[in-house]
Parts: sequence; structure tokens; C-alpha cells
Amino acid sequence: MDRLILTGLDIATMTEGGAPYGMAKGAIGIEGDRVAWVGEAPSGWESADRQDHSGRLATPALIDCHTHIVFGGDRAREFEMRLEGASYEEIARAGGGIVSTVAATRALSEDELVEAALPRLDALIAEGVATVEIKSGYGLTVDDEIKMLRAARRLGALRPVRVVTSWLAAHAVPAEYKGRADAYVEEVAITGMRQAHAEGLIDMVDGFCEGIAFSPDQIGRVFEAARELGLPLKLHAEQLSNLGGAALAARFGAISADHLEHLDADGVAAMKKAGTVAVLLPGAYYFLRETQAPPVGLLREAGVPIAVATDCNPGSSPIASPLLALNMACTFFRLTPEEALAGATRVAARALGLQGETGTIEPGKRADIAIWNVSHPAELAYRIGWNPLNRQYFGGRT
Repeated sequence: MDRLILTGLDIATMTEGGAPYGMAKGAIGIEGDRVAWVGEAPSGWESADRQDHSGRLATPALIDCHTHIVFGGDRAREFEMRLEGASYEEIARAGGGIVSTVAATRALSEDELVEAALPRLDALIAEGVATVEIKSGYGLTVDDEIKMLRAARRLGALRPVRVVTSWLAAHAVPAEYKGRADAYVEEVAITGMRQAHAEGLIDMVDGFCEGIAFSPDQIGRVFEAARELGLPLKLHAEQLSNLGGAALAARFGAISADHLEHLDADGVAAMKKAGTVAVLLPGAYYFLRETQAPPVGLLREAGVPIAVATDCNPGSSPIASPLLALNMACTFFRLTPEEALAGATRVAARALGLQGETGTIEPGKRADIAIWNVSHPAELAYRIGWNPLNRQYFGGRT
């Protein structure tokens, strides 16, 4: 089995306990696609290949645990209209909002969706991402939702990145089901989920629990069906109001609840008891000019793990920069740089059920490693519009 030693490094292992950032100095030994050791080379490694990275920082490769990067079209004109004073209702009447993204996504073939998504994926990879979650949710028919997930799977075959797919058919009620949300849940969200699962296209199931989307009872039916299939759960919860989505997610044992601007103490307690990760999405908070931030203090006090992701999507977070997301998490939500980096590595892995595979640099983990031209890991959250990535290892290979 191939052996490689990365030498001369400051290493933010991001393991819990010990020094801040799990800092270590020295080298990283890679055998095959796994980290074999960290620090000093043991005997028997004298003939291993060596690559010198003196003066650089190593971290686990970043994990973007909440994205919507497969979609058609854009919403730039809607952005312009909103700045000119148009209301949400006026934009919707003009064909904007999610309706426009659904129409554009339905109009594209699977090949065209892949082509459209690749630049967004490449932007994430260029800033150190080696694992990315990709949701459906802009097709809103069985065939179009499945088309989106097929495109997502293909992205993982075209680039050195691990793709985790989420079935998000319970994202919005399409025009043809207006006033018939319950029928949509049964005929598209649940029926399509079973079909996509049979094709091996789903890793997780997600939903949008909100007044403009689906009620807790409707999401509960989707989650019951997902649980019958043995699929892990996530939920968009408490973004615009508090419908008890986080508590619902916790009751079903969801891996994560995401957004959480309107989360209350009861929801925090439920998440803590269930071990549900809080995924914060500062890009959407920024782009929508929200004023109520997630209750980071309550989450910290309760010991709820906090992840950070881009939420890259065409309507509310057109951001394909995980480093910018780190900065925003610190600036808007007052995370520390260490909390933010953990949120995009160790905790993000947990938010995808991959904590045994990636997210830290330690023996046995996959050798997904980012090498940065920085002297301290806080620089990754500190700078804006600057990408210091030097090299990326995916399974020990560049």
C-alpha cells in the first residue's frame, strides 16, 4: 500500500480536547487513503514518499453540510427588484421566487443540470471542500426531483469530492398543487422518495417546516415514511418563525436542524437530548437581511454541536464560498474562529453522519486534508475575499 508523509506542518487536527484547534506540529503519515499517524514518523516509514509543506497549516478538508447547488437559472433580477422596493408578493406575481427556479430546473436535462452545477461545485472545492451535501427541492415532481439527485451523484463522479444527497421534495408546494399540500406530500414527496430510494439516490431526507412551506404534521408524515426506509433525517427549521420544527426534528432523531434563527429554549433542549446538530447558515441571514440571529448562547450553554455551511442556492444564499461563511458566522453570530472551523469540519461531519470517516486529522480517518498558506487557523475566518488554499488531498491524493 502506498505511503506518503506530509512534512513541516502546523496541524489543526480539530480533535476535541487538548490544545485549541487540536494543534500539533510535525508531519502526517498517509497509508492508502487513510491517516496513519500524526506528529513524528514511526519506524518503518523511512522509504515513504515525502512532500514538504514547511511554514504551512494543515486542517481537515472542509465539509459543506447544507447546499442546493443543483438548479437551473438564477434570481439576479429578483435581487434587483427587491432592492428597488418590490415586495415578495410582487416578485412572485412577476414570475419570481422559487417558482422561477422550479421552472428553470424542470426545463433542464440531467446533463444540463450537471453542467450548470459544476462551476458552483468547483468554487467550493477551490476553497478546500472535500465533502458536500446536495439537496433536491427545485423539481417538485417525482421525475424532476429524481433528475436532480441523479445529477448530484454524477457530480461526485466528475470531481474529487464526496457527495451526500438529500431528498428535499418537501421544500415548497408547486403551482399545480396549490391548496392541496397534503396531496403533494403523499403523491410527490413520499411516493418519489420511495422510488428514489429504490434507485440508491438518497442518503438523507430533508424538509422545510415553515408557514410558507409545510406544517409539522405534513413534515411528520414525510419523516415517518423516511424512517420506514431507514433514511437519516435533516430539517430546515425555525428560519422565519417558530413552528416547533427543531423539536419535531429531535423527536424523530434527526441528525441536524438547520437555520434556527427563531429557535427557542425548548427547541434547544430537545436538540440537546436527541443529539441533533445545529447547522447555522449565515449566508441566508445576510442575503435576506434578517435581524434575529440564532440563539448561539443557548446552544453553547446546552452543549448542542454547531455546524456552519454555505446554504448555496439561487434565492436566499447565492454564496459558494465556505471561507466567507466562516467569516459571516463569526461576524454575525459571534462564533469564535475555532467554533467556526470546527463547524465546517468536525461538527459538519457529524451533521452528515460521517464523524467516523472524516472531519478531523487522526489515525484511521480518511486523508481528506487541506494545506493552507497561513500561520494560524484563525486566519481562515478572519480574511474576506482571500483564498489561501495551497493544496488539497482527497483520500491522500491531490
